[in-house]
Amino acid sequence: MASAPSDHDELFDQFLSERGHPTEPVRWDRSYNKKQCPECGGLHDRSATECSVCGWGPDG
Repeated sequence: MASAPSDHDELFDQFLSERGHPTEPVRWDRSYNKKQCPECGGLHDRSATECSVCGWGPDG
């Protein structure tokens, strides 16, 4: 169940970013005309919503 970010999430993101850690959501990488999983490097069609190799998805 998704919800709006809380003040605690914003403070935690600020804490991480001040220490050099990325706080942006992880998204698919691109390789030519394919999507590439950022976790395992598996290549998928552009319509993929979840990695068929490791199960990674951009929503969690």
